[in-house]
Amino acid sequence: MAVKYAFFFPGQGAQAPGMVKDVAESFSSAKKVIDDISSIVNLDIAKLLWESDAAELSRSDNSQIAITAASLALMAALKDQGIEPSAAMGFSLGEFPALYAAGVLSFEDVIKVVRKRGLIMQAVCEEIAAKNEGHAPGMTAVLGLSPEKVKEITAGIKDAYAANMNSEKQTVVSGTFDALAAVESAASAAGARRAVRLKVAGPFHSPLMQDAAVEFEKAIADVKFSNPVIKLFSNVTGKECVSGEEAKKSAVLHLTHPVLWTDEESCLGAVMKADGFENWAALEVGPGKVLSGLWSGTEYSANLSVLPVNTVESLNEISKN
Repeated sequence: MAVKYAFFFPGQGAQAPGMVKDVAESFSSAKKVIDDISSIVNLDIAKLLWESDAAELSRSDNSQIAITAASLALMAALKDQGIEPSAAMGFSLGEFPALYAAGVLSFEDVIKVVRKRGLIMQAVCEEIAAKNEGHAPGMTAVLGLSPEKVKEITAGIKDAYAANMNSEKQTVVSGTFDALAAVESAASAAGARRAVRLKVAGPFHSPLMQDAAVEFEKAIADVKFSNPVIKLFSNVTGKECVSGEEAKKSAVLHLTHPVLWTDEESCLGAVMKADGFENWAALEVGPGKVLSGLWSGTEYSANLSVLPVNTVESLNEISKN
């Protein structure tokens, strides 16, 4: 039986200057993806990926299209080697490459949608900062406390929200600059191992992004979302997404609702277990290895690891197996 692949796509914060440069230089299909994206959005994606500094890449209007370009370029390189997904899930922004992988969005549409999303979210983040004396909103990862404890802390702090359910010991909070400072202090007092401000430009997956959700809903009104052709899992529900209609609604709710990543991991893990772990392989397709690390803390990691794929070396390793 041929191995089935599950693709995991990372979100904002995974970006790094120079990402996938070696892949684009070694795989013409990957370079073509980057060139095609440049044409669609009228932006030099190669320059953005390889000549930007970390601060420039952290802006939502830059990071979202850059990470998507990196993930799709890697998908093209994997396809060259006969590796295509039977299941897909993406963390936050990564849900959009997953929608493309699952056949829900066309190549051109996913690029246009991600570009609009990044521009809208960046504008809203700048508006929030302007209302807070220039202090940028953002997100903080709280490590070492349960999700329930983090929710308890945020419930007592204005403009702070538990946004990403990463694991039983890691929850990300969204909020204004002052709200995050209060969360970090309260988390430390509650015994958190660390509270780390993330390299993102806004308070994503929280009610603070409601204005962005309104604008984004308008922006995608005429975009076709097809039914998934492979198994696809949703950040919003934490379950399998079975229709294009559901995917389109979730794409809007995505901006203001938490990322239920631990629930998604459980759903995919259950599918793999029922099918036989020996029939599956799992790849993190995009910059970084955050999702591989999160999976390692699940009950399924003893049976199957998620392998990061973001360099020529890692692509070559996969092709050997």
